[in-house]
Amino acid sequence: MVSAVFHSADAVNPAPSPAGGGLGRGQPLQATSVAANDASAPTPALPQRGRGKIPFDWRGLWLRVVPPILGLGLLVLVWELVSATSTTNFPSPTETFKQAVGVFSDPFYSKGPNDQGIGWNIYSSLKRVAVGFGMAALVGIPLGFMIGRFTFLSRMFNPLISLLRPVSPLAWLPIGLLVFKGANPAAIWTIFICSIWPMVINTAVGVQRVPQDYMNVARVLNLSEWKIVTRILFPAVLPYMLTGVRLAVGTAWLVIVAAEMLTGGVGIGFWVWDEWNNLNVKNIIIAIFVIGFVGLVLEFALIKLATAFTFEEVKS
Repeated sequence: MVSAVFHSADAVNPAPSPAGGGLGRGQPLQATSVAANDASAPTPALPQRGRGKIPFDWRGLWLRVVPPILGLGLLVLVWELVSATSTTNFPSPTETFKQAVGVFSDPFYSKGPNDQGIGWNIYSSLKRVAVGFGMAALVGIPLGFMIGRFTFLSRMFNPLISLLRPVSPLAWLPIGLLVFKGANPAAIWTIFICSIWPMVINTAVGVQRVPQDYMNVARVLNLSEWKIVTRILFPAVLPYMLTGVRLAVGTAWLVIVAAEMLTGGVGIGFWVWDEWNNLNVKNIIIAIFVIGFVGLVLEFALIKLATAFTFEEVKS
């Protein structure tokens, strides 16, 4: 428990009175004389706040900026060496950059159902991820709460989760094609089935780690199950739940690229496969960087969201 001790600046120990009690008339004159003698002495300079400049943290800037630049420079150097020594006309970084300028100069052109700009392909992939992930969240988060809350449901679903979770996401794609008779719903189904497991598991673990004292207080207060979930479980489980959401989004973005390669249509995965059929390696490399950048943005946004709802314990 954090304890706070308050000291009053106005509480000063009283000075001892002269012998005989009371204050003599000569005492103020003596104090004035002492003050005059003290005025002749040099007064120490007090530190002035707010006027001095804060020194710039060059070391922090060095550690934040230089290592990422060196890492990217190493990647470009290895890429240039592979391009220079390759016998298969592997594109160099300079050639790929020139191609990227042309690709992103008009990212939203549309010349037919199978010939669209990279912007439309990214939008289509993100839309499929949003639909599949949203359906998984609507099912997985409540299911995780129930599995973590009730022992019977935990013992019933644990074998099913252990059996189905290790299955490769692409193994579910033929099932989706058979059931839904379409490439787009099959891809959404694949995202749903692969992104539901992190949310179920992390939410259930968060519910199970809620201190038993909280539940005892709820039992003493005779709270309803709805109030237990909304007032006790949800605030405590929120960091675990957001961690599962972050893992699920990363998995969904990985899966959609592979699923679109097999199903076709419009999407960043189909764009990669179509460029391979055209032997356009430059566009494939551009797509790799685009996929990585979009995944990085999604990861960063969800990390910030999880950090905003994660509270550190105050230690005494």
